[in-house]
Amino acid sequence: MTTREQDRAARLAARKPIPKPVPAYQPTAGSPLSVDKNLYSAIQQAPRVLIDDFTIPIRSGRAWTAPAGSIIRISTPEGPQVGDLNIWNLHNPREHFWASRTKQLHASHVSTYDRLWSNLPFMRPMLTIIADTLSWYGQDEHGGRVHDLLGTRCDPYINNVLSGGEFDFHCHSNLTRAVMEYGLNEGDVHDVINLFQVTGLDEKGRYFMSPCPASKGDFMEFLAEQDVLMALSTCPGGDLSLWGFGSDNEKEMIKCCRPLKVEVFRLEDEQLLQRSGWKPAEKANYRGRHGLVVAERSTSDK
Repeated sequence: MTTREQDRAARLAARKPIPKPVPAYQPTAGSPLSVDKNLYSAIQQAPRVLIDDFTIPIRSGRAWTAPAGSIIRISTPEGPQVGDLNIWNLHNPREHFWASRTKQLHASHVSTYDRLWSNLPFMRPMLTIIADTLSWYGQDEHGGRVHDLLGTRCDPYINNVLSGGEFDFHCHSNLTRAVMEYGLNEGDVHDVINLFQVTGLDEKGRYFMSPCPASKGDFMEFLAEQDVLMALSTCPGGDLSLWGFGSDNEKEMIKCCRPLKVEVFRLEDEQLLQRSGWKPAEKANYRGRHGLVVAERSTSDK
């Protein structure tokens, strides 16, 4: 054993036991991380009116708008299928979904009553999950969980690096095409939430994906906490049961691809939210000085 190896072994042997850690961000009563479950359940169960609906074909993408206070349902009408979701503030696309912070504030995989947060300097909820028919999944025998924030969208660049291929219908490309209608471009596409996707980290900390557990008619529902633009890609890997890189896998994976359905609703009682005290999410109040001090100039300096 080399000296360096001996040193490593000694340091490992001397390492003191570490107490079981607690979550870094724990919701407290009244915290923005802790929603009023009774209120959000009442909203989810209240009568509603359909204002928009469409089905996204396989290996495609589409963008749409949803006003604050509306309910968005994304479902699997024909069976298991992964969807990659992006979200922007409708009036300012510089504000968009922040997957990493959402993961820190809630969990690596999200479900009912978790919120999807926006980036700096806005730092506010964009959507709150109000229903999830896959909430039963929990953690499987390999540590996998559903509705993934660990990973991100598939893209043609890493596909080219790993396989030399030129496939144009990865989620990144599908989202890019979808948002062009709204004046956005590839640079506006950001890290996603992978809906209906099971992922985890193995014993060596490596990312893995398992087949989608959704059945025909499974869905997630969200309450829009602000006016939003959303875009969804039907992943070219389908339900991920045949996932792989390269042209041969691209042809094989189409066998497990299915559409996704989107529905947008308004509440039938349009005053329900106002009476309940709900209001659109507000931006963080930080003044944005970042420790920079501007000295006042005296009259003699003028």
